Amino acid sequence: MTDHDTNFLAAISAARRPEAAWRALEGLAAAVAGHRLFTVMTVDMDAGLARRAYSSNPGAYPVSGTKPIHHDRWFDIVYGERRSFVANTIDDIAGVFPDYELIASLGCGSVHNLPVVLAGDLVATINLLDVAGHYTPQRVAATERRLAIPARLCCALALYFDARAELPA
Repeated sequence: MTDHDTNFLAAISAARRPEAAWRALEGLAAAVAGHRLFTVMTVDMDAGLARRAYSSNPGAYPVSGTKPIHHDRWFDIVYGERRSFVANTIDDIAGVFPDYELIASLGCGSVHNLPVVLAGDLVATINLLDVAGHYTPQRVAATERRLAIPARLCCALALYFDARAELPA
């Protein structure tokens, strides 16, 4: 176990709110693959919406922003096949994300969207963005290997915290 894993486990053990869990995952993601922007989008397939649950740059990408889920190439890969979506140029990003100009303005030209599945349902995506060409096959493999379980843990914790918040006092 690396120091980054140890730090993640300590932060998760101390977390009392979803934001603390997401911050811990962001730190682990930075150590594993690096990123300029890190966001978490939760998925509500019944409503056809994705909601931003966490953002490392809330000025550009505020928490709780929503966007409709489009049935496109990204959807087929992430939702249909439950595989990571990777684009390493702004042109490839522009093909699936209408906010590509904002992405580019932040110095980002590559993206890795890691799907998070619980109980057979896609519940979130972990989104890492960095400079063009950053998400090499080696970085993608490392992210999938090292973040898959921590991402599921963070999603489960967020659901747990949300359920506790809804209980009567």
